Amino acid sequence: MLGLELTPEHPVDRLVELGTQAERDGYESLFVSCHYNNRDPFAVLARLAAETEAIRLGPGVANPYEMHPVTLAGKVATIAEASDGRGLLGIGPGDPSTLRNLGLEDQRGLRSVLEAFKVAQELWAGERVTHNGTFEATDAGLNFDVPGEVPVYVGGEGPHMCRMAGKHADGLLFNGSHPDDLAWAREQVEMGIEDRPAERGDFALAAYASVSISEDEDAARKAARPPVAFITAGAAPPVLDRQGIDAELAGKIGENISAGQFSDAFGLVTPEMIDAFSMAGTPDDVTDQMAAVLDYADDIVVGSPIGPDLEDAITLAAKAYRETRA
Repeated sequence: MLGLELTPEHPVDRLVELGTQAERDGYESLFVSCHYNNRDPFAVLARLAAETEAIRLGPGVANPYEMHPVTLAGKVATIAEASDGRGLLGIGPGDPSTLRNLGLEDQRGLRSVLEAFKVAQELWAGERVTHNGTFEATDAGLNFDVPGEVPVYVGGEGPHMCRMAGKHADGLLFNGSHPDDLAWAREQVEMGIEDRPAERGDFALAAYASVSISEDEDAARKAARPPVAFITAGAAPPVLDRQGIDAELAGKIGENISAGQFSDAFGLVTPEMIDAFSMAGTPDDVTDQMAAVLDYADDIVVGSPIGPDLEDAITLAAKAYRETRA
């Protein structure tokens, strides 16, 4: 599967243009990212549901803290209905740098993610749910039918989250762009898959990769700096260790992001961070990087920034992916 992440930092009309282009270019899924300081992802997804025909649509990734998980399930179900059964859910523990602004950083955890999507699956199946765990619900239900299956992809990069996804979810959106990280992620999800009931069906490990592709290599690498800053700031200590990234410097980047000092944060990004946390460069460079990652991953989701010219980059990334499958 080839997927695309759109970040709603652009006006909704522009995002819809990019999403419809992605469908024409052969992308099979489209995730709209979820951060409080960008436009509402569900408003974008609703427009895309009306203006696309085949591509799967969902938030990527939502977290279970900013809204009640039953409400989140209802929003995803609405997208599934509006798109004639093309809904999907990306759900994870959330970005610590932005959750810190909302006083929610301490609520991040595996249990809340697992409980949220398990309850969502019960609601989508037409059940009424009473739940008392990381959140509460009493005799909650949806007043409409949800068409089709709604795949659940867990967004995460820690070992326990990876293993949980392998056991319970339809896939893992692993926030990684480097083959060493995906090799490690494959080991973790296989541990979870060992305990996966057969009736849960197939599982897909997707590299949720920061991609910046352009015929101009310097422009591509420059465009990668902002998303790499966010990835570095949110990376777990084992990930930083595996890539040889200074944890103290990563912490400073996160502090600047939380303070809204984005230029300062982006200025701290090193070339080594770009190499570790993005696929950045020319089409040939990105094709090689995708091929290396696909030795371990089943799918690739092309994530922010995509490239310095979004329209060109969406097309170039799709071509690069197809080259790896030729």
